[in-house]
Amino acid sequence: MSKAIWLELTGGLGNQMFQYALGRALALRSGGELLFDTRVLARDPQRSYALDGLRVAGRIALPDELPMRWGRVTRRAPWLSRLLGGPRLIAERGFAYDPAVAILAPPVALHGNWQSERYFADAGATIRGDFALAERLDERREALADEIAATPQSVSVHVRRGDYVSNPTANAYHGTCVPAWYAAAKARLDAALPGARYFVFSDDVAWGRANLAEFGAADFVEPAADGRDERDMHLMSLCRHHIIANSSFSWWGAWLDPRADKRVIAPARWFAGAAHDTRDLIPPTWERL
Repeated sequence: MSKAIWLELTGGLGNQMFQYALGRALALRSGGELLFDTRVLARDPQRSYALDGLRVAGRIALPDELPMRWGRVTRRAPWLSRLLGGPRLIAERGFAYDPAVAILAPPVALHGNWQSERYFADAGATIRGDFALAERLDERREALADEIAATPQSVSVHVRRGDYVSNPTANAYHGTCVPAWYAAAKARLDAALPGARYFVFSDDVAWGRANLAEFGAADFVEPAADGRDERDMHLMSLCRHHIIANSSFSWWGAWLDPRADKRVIAPARWFAGAAHDTRDLIPPTWERL
């Protein structure tokens, strides 16, 4: 395993995609093999491995292939893994891009979120290919994909509710984009895109219909019950422009759209209750509002 790159996968689909994107870029630069460490996911009752619906490279590591766990001992002595013949253990030191991480060589085990395009911009085309759907869309989503394709000025709008609202800890940490923010984002695009048609994706469509008055004529996309979130993300990426929430799911829905002339409006404040440095989170061509 001297050429292995272990990725500790955590969180939901969007977070796992960020973790994968860094690992994939490092593997392309070094010729390393990607191995997924899913031990944290196995202990999380709310999350599970979410990359199986995409065409990712790499595989889930076998139990006897796993590196030391990242914990109290390894935080104090990350060199212990190397001393015992294992990979170098690298934990994310901050939210901003770390250039030292981008040049890591295997064997290495990565622990963090790595939420910046700067880690993998040089491998963008490959990663978009890896994040293509592994299976065809179902009939309902296929019909919506056709509708989006037939719309010259389609705009995806993502409204993230779920645990951002129901979980007090998540709500205090992340917060949500309020109706006034969505109204301002829509007004900005309306001024530049006459005839724009909005497709509102949300895990709480009822809330959206009741609170986003300016989007009354929009197409509200009801969530499917099949748990295939990557398919809804794919539909978002088919739109020509994007209004995203403070969500990694939102972020990828916009980033997977490869058009150079797309407009993406993102929240200026990504976290409600955390002082993370988010200057590297939003690509330079996107707009912060």
